[in-house]
Amino acid sequence: EVQLQASGGGLVQAGGSLRLSCTASGFSFDDYAIGWFRQAPGKVTKGVSCINNRDGSTYYADSVKGRFTISSDNAKNTVYLQMNSLKLEDTAVYYCAADLKLHNIVVLNPEYWGQGTLVTVSS
Repeated sequence: EVQLQASGGGLVQAGGSLRLSCTASGFSFDDYAIGWFRQAPGKVTKGVSCINNRDGSTYYADSVKGRFTISSDNAKNTVYLQMNSLKLEDTAVYYCAADLKLHNIVVLNPEYWGQGTLVTVSS
C-alpha cells in the first residue's frame, strides 16, 4: 500500500519558518520524484517544489524561490520542505505527491498523493 504522510504544518507568524516532512512507503522511493503542491481557499492549486530522487534535480515555483528549500533523506524515505520568510500568501493546505516524473507533480498530475498538512501564516 502506497502511503505519503505529510506533517509539520501549523500556525506561524509572517517572517517565520516551518519545516514540512513527507514520509513515503509502498513504492521505490529512490526512483521517484517527491514534491509538494498547495491549495488555498479561493486560489488556484499550484505546484510548490519537487525533488527528483534519481538525479537530485529540483523545481521551485517562482513565488517560493529563495525562501523554500527541498531536500531528501533516502535512508528515511522522507522529503523535507524548509520554508523560511513565510508570507501571508503561503497559507494553504500543502499536499505531498510522488511520481516517476517530476513534471507530473508540477502540473498537478502525480501518480500518488497523500493527505495535506495545513500551514497558516498570520500577520
